[in-house]
Amino acid sequence: MKELLTTIAKALVQFPDDVSVSEEENDGVTELTLSVNEEDMGKVIGRSGRIAKAIRSVMSAAASKANIRVSVDIK
Repeated sequence: MKELLTTIAKALVQFPDDVSVSEEENDGVTELTLSVNEEDMGKVIGRSGRIAKAIRSVMSAAASKANIRVSVDIK
């Protein structure tokens, strides 16, 4: 899951070297925290949060296929 989120984020941003994803397991839910350069934050979130919602949807679909639960936070 971590690799998928990293690949998606790096494709969206202007500074791909600043993309980092941390992974933590809590109560059966894999929590992924995406960190990007401050200038790229708007590109990752999108207008009215559309891109962020799309990223979360893709991650949820991939997680359900792997029979796990995932949560994505963007910081």
